[in-house]
Amino acid sequence: MAFLKRLGWYLVGLSIGLIFLVFILKKKTGEGGLDFCYLPNCRVLNDMRSKPIVFSENLPETYRDALLIQSFLKDGDVDFGKSDTKSKPCKTYVISNEHEGQEWELTAKNCEEEVLVESVTALD
Repeated sequence: MAFLKRLGWYLVGLSIGLIFLVFILKKKTGEGGLDFCYLPNCRVLNDMRSKPIVFSENLPETYRDALLIQSFLKDGDVDFGKSDTKSKPCKTYVISNEHEGQEWELTAKNCEEEVLVESVTALD
């Protein structure tokens, strides 16, 4: 009988703790909450999203679309093999993303105050 009583109290405490955990995690991952961003790809894109976007003079007018660039910075994959993460003062990143059924590649410099978009190319 004592074992069943202890098991009952254990399950009551466990369920209350799980309810609190669900509410806390839902708030953190919600619209106004925090992102769990620990992997390098996520951290780079999150850092670049937090800065203003500046377009290079050489970039054609058709690619100077902030929504297109934001889609790269939200859903893209950073290719660290092609990127130059040690360059000073701005690190150069190559980000690939699928847009309208085609694979695209963005080259951008991540500076301290801004993100300079250098090129957007379609991959064949």
